[in-house]
Amino acid sequence: VQLQASGGGLVQAGGSLRLSCVVSGRTLGNYGMGWFRQAPGKEREFVAAVTMGGGSTLYADSVKDRFTISRDNAKNTVYLQMNNLKPEDTAVYYCAARRSLGIDPDGNGYDLWGQGTLVTVSS
Repeated sequence: VQLQASGGGLVQAGGSLRLSCVVSGRTLGNYGMGWFRQAPGKEREFVAAVTMGGGSTLYADSVKDRFTISRDNAKNTVYLQMNNLKPEDTAVYYCAARRSLGIDPDGNGYDLWGQGTLVTVSS
């Protein structure tokens, strides 16, 4: 199973980016999915998560109302739409998959991780 994240880049504050995470080797519908990020010199933190069927989502307070997680199980892809980006959103963003039901903001609850994509927001 591989998770391939993409879509990162350099954007000015107030701009938007959409990250994608393609899951290969397994059926995406069997996994809950999450996005996490790690800024330089900081610990990894939770960003957003979605349940297997997409019926429930959870967001970190810092991104609520700006970011939207969604999934297209037919395309085996999870998205993170990021609007109104701020310099403090600068980080490497990772997608992760969990086989358990429910939703989890704890990275330890995830079984599989992608390689990360860098998002840089300039002021």
